[in-house]
This record gives sequence, C-alpha cells and structure tokens, in this order.
Amino acid sequence: MARRIRTRFAPSPTGFLHIGGARTALFSWAYARHHGGDFILRIEDTDLARSTPEAVQAILDGMKWLGLDWDEGPFYQMQRMDRYRQVIAEMLADGRAYLCYTTPEELTEIREAQRARGEKPRYDGRWRPEPGKVLPAVPEGVKPVVRFRNPTSGKVGWNDIVKGAIEFDNAELDDLIIARPDGTPTYNFCVVIDDWDMNITHVIRGDDHVNNTPRQINILRALGAEVPEYAHLSMILGPDGQKLSKRHGAVSVMQYDADGYLPDAVINYLARLGWSHGDDEVFSREKLVEWFDLDRITPSAAQFDFGKLDWLNAHYLRELAPAALAELVAARLAQRGVEVAGGVELTALVALYRERASTLVQLVDALEPFYAEFEIAPALVEKHLGEAGRGALMSLKTKFAEVDWNAAALNDAIKACCAEQGLKKMHLLAIPLRVALFGVEHTPSIDQVLELLGRERTLERLSRLG
Repeated sequence: MARRIRTRFAPSPTGFLHIGGARTALFSWAYARHHGGDFILRIEDTDLARSTPEAVQAILDGMKWLGLDWDEGPFYQMQRMDRYRQVIAEMLADGRAYLCYTTPEELTEIREAQRARGEKPRYDGRWRPEPGKVLPAVPEGVKPVVRFRNPTSGKVGWNDIVKGAIEFDNAELDDLIIARPDGTPTYNFCVVIDDWDMNITHVIRGDDHVNNTPRQINILRALGAEVPEYAHLSMILGPDGQKLSKRHGAVSVMQYDADGYLPDAVINYLARLGWSHGDDEVFSREKLVEWFDLDRITPSAAQFDFGKLDWLNAHYLRELAPAALAELVAARLAQRGVEVAGGVELTALVALYRERASTLVQLVDALEPFYAEFEIAPALVEKHLGEAGRGALMSLKTKFAEVDWNAAALNDAIKACCAEQGLKKMHLLAIPLRVALFGVEHTPSIDQVLELLGRERTLERLSRLG
C-alpha cells in the first residue's frame, strides 16, 4: 500500500519569510494537496543567537496571508530537545556516534596542514573508535562534541525528483557533528529526527541543501528509518540574472502585501517560477492543486520578473468584484486616516479606475484625492493653472452650476467651453480641470469622473482657484 504523502516546510526564524521560501512552501503545500496528503509546518529554531519571536511571527503571518494552510504544527525544534538527546544517547551507546574532544584550534591546525599537502580540509577522525585503535587521552577541561560515525566506503546517492541522479563518495564526507559541546543538537541532526518522527515522505527544498542531503541520508539509514524522496529546487535569480537580493524583491512576503499585491496573484506568480502546466499563465489555486506535480519542475534557475507579477496582479484586480475590491481599498484608505463614508460612492469609483492600476497601492493613490485634502504640485500649478487656465475653468464652473449632472451633459459643457475659449482640443481644458480637482494630469474619462465626484464637490474645488 502506498505511503500517505507528507511534506513539510521548515523555515529558520532568523529573518522574514522571503519569496524563495514562500515558493518552497507553496510547492510543498501544493504537492500534499494534490495527492490528498498532509502538509506540516516546522520551525527550525535551534539557532538561538539569531532566532527571534518576531521572525517566527513574520513567517506565520506570511503563510496565512498567502493562504498556505498547514495540517500539523507549527512544531518548534527547541521544544523537541529531549527527543534529540534521547536518540543521540542511543547512538552513543551502540557506537553509531562517538565523543570527539578535538578543539576548534586543533581543527584549524588539521585543516591548514591538509591544505598545505593539497588535500581536502576535513576532520581526520582521530577520536573515531576503531577495532584495535588506541584513542588519545581525554583532555581536561574540554567539553566534547558528538560526531556521527559516517560510513567510510561506498557511495550515498538518491534520485532527485528535480535534478536527477546525485551521488557522493562516503570517503568525501567526514564525521558530522550532531551535538555541540553544550549538548545542543545541530541542524542536520534535528532535521533528520524530525523528518523521521513526522513520517515525511517528500522533502522539497532549495538546492542550497543538496550538500546536506547525503549526510542526512546516512544518518537516516543508521537509524533504520525510511529515507524520503528529495526534490531540490533551483534558485530564483533577479531580472539581471544575479542571485535574488533585496533590490530584486527578496524582501518579506508581507512587503508584497504592503506594496498592494493580492495573495492569489503572488501564489499564481510563484507557481510559475520553475513549474509549468503547458502554456497556462493565469490559474486559480484550485487549478494549481489539480495540476501540480513535481515532475513538471524545471531544474534550471527561475528568473524573477516584476513586470509579469504586475501584469498578473492587474488581472486579479480586474477579476475581483467591484464591491470586494472597494472593501480592500477602503481598508487601505482607513490606514492612511482617510474616511470614505459619506463621500463619493467607492464601488463605482473602483469599477472606473481599476483598469488603470497594477496594484492596490496605485489604486488607492488614485482614489485618495476623492476623499482627502491634497496639495497641487507647484510645477502643475505653473503649467496648467496660470491666468488663462484659471479663467477657462471659472467659465466652465459657471456652466457646471446649471448643467444636468450626467456624463453626456458634462462632456457637452466642456466642449462648449473649449469652443468659447478658443481651445481647439478638449484635453487643453480637461487636463487643467483634472489638476484643479485631483492634483493629477491623468484620470479616466473626465466626464465619467465628474459624474461620480458630483456637482457640489466639483464646484467647491473649483472655487478654491479664486
């Protein structure tokens, strides 16, 4: 009977959940969901010097914002110390691990001597017990580390679901430290015990972990544990082909929320970073779960493209019902201290403006002048609201006071005013009007915008010109 699929996402809380980690979480989540399995969230917090509660919360917030729900967890490694120490004690008792009293200074000397001889620097096994071998005398005042007794011959390999067959010579792997002098177990050991105890069937993670995998497989085999399948994802590169950095977008997932991206758009975009389903570019998370499998992940690096993310986000903005989008806009305006109640009907405004926005921030920026006081940039005043511009707008104001307040009548009034003022093109009056009413040169069709703004607000704003 086939094993139930169980995947995990296991971030270290030493910083925020960045876009690369979010993709790893997404692929692990989607694979479990596709196969009707379980997705486990595990917090690898053994790095006490760098792990913080704030980083843990940032990871949880990012997962929740993306909608990547987990079935079990979050589990915290620091709460599992007794279990790790129990296994280490068992391994010491039966010889699968041993105490090593080599000091850091001695290790440095060993490695320097090896480099001088042209050898690969590595621990030389001086404290590894062997039949007939006499170990050094235990030095006073030195707390030992615990090392795993790695096989010294043969090979260790696996068929990586993404990268294909990978193999290492055991002779190239020295005996890994699995517990520090203070007894704290190390990352590679904790990961192995967690994957074993949690019955993880598929480990999906970044390819920076490839070199950890042979050591982890050897420990699993020494424990008699079933080895999971591995899928190592290639890195995400910036638009310039270099490693993704903060300037490229390797920032907290929650920064994408702050920048006005919708979680469904980010999920859709992340899914296409190294995975594909034919030529499909736009798809729901339900379709992603239906289609997702690991054999469609490319082994080559993916490239982050903000242009495509913006395009996708614009699509999702347009797909939202205007009322739902208006709720998001109202919430963001409220964060800025701007109240929409009693003002211009927001749902109609959103429906008019959303075609012009790629992000929620752009949409909120465009709609804020309908509800809040604003300053007109001096350059725009000089360019559009000189004596002639103000005169034309005052004439238009007179017409607006009497015209029927609908888009067609307003359009006719603007055209009539242009003719009276000798303005051959409508934009010569429409742009100064936009600047006077909203502080910007560009809006959707001015007659539609005016209809929504209303006669009273329009006349009041024009009155400020003098």
